[in-house]
Amino acid sequence: GSRVLRMIEEVIADSRKTEDDAIASEQDAQSAYENLMKESNTAITAYTKKIENMKGALAKAEEDHVMAKTDLMANLKELEELHDTLSGLKKSCDYLMKNFDARQAARAAEIDALKEAKAILSGAQ
Repeated sequence: GSRVLRMIEEVIADSRKTEDDAIASEQDAQSAYENLMKESNTAITAYTKKIENMKGALAKAEEDHVMAKTDLMANLKELEELHDTLSGLKKSCDYLMKNFDARQAARAAEIDALKEAKAILSGAQ
């Protein structure tokens, strides 16, 4: 009978050791799971914050794009107006340059006529 008793004690000891190993494994698994969840929550929080920052940056970039587009349209309109002004001034300058010699001759003739009139009037006194 003592062999049977020893065998039962060994089985009980093996069972306790197996149970202790299972409990230790369970605790390790639980600890690993808790760490995984903690790291996952930290990562989720960080990514959520990153997404919010990116949404803000995107909104700012879109606003800047709209402003740039508005500025571009205003600049194009101003450029078109300046081009129209340039065309008008060029026509005016071309007219003046084309008629410059004729106008200069007419002014010289007027000056000569005024000098002649002055000479006549000076002699009449």
